[in-house]
Amino acid sequence: MKEGNACYQLVQNRLSPCLLSKNIKINIYRIIISPGVLHGCETWSLTLRDEHRLRVYENTVLRRIFGPKRDEVTEEWREPHNEELNDLYSTPNIVRVIKSRRTIWAGHVSSMGKGRGGET
Repeated sequence: MKEGNACYQLVQNRLSPCLLSKNIKINIYRIIISPGVLHGCETWSLTLRDEHRLRVYENTVLRRIFGPKRDEVTEEWREPHNEELNDLYSTPNIVRVIKSRRTIWAGHVSSMGKGRGGET
């Protein structure tokens, strides 16, 4: 997570709402920030607290990317809700990506056979 946060800090100013298109900002998240956060995630043992922290982190970055939204009822500007962020960012959330990668990694490890890793 530290690597991802460092990547985010480097590009944070470029994610302000008016400088780049949303598509470019989403690509920056997918190509620069997300790989830094997910580095080595296949071997992590996630607790519910870790999952919550990762979701909060991702939603913070997505709120920065998508910017405030105008409320249809009150016509005031507000931060988008988590459900709205999920709709706007249509790819699986960070916890689902980690669980998917762990499953794939477990398949690779199980197919290695007993001759790998120093076992005989």
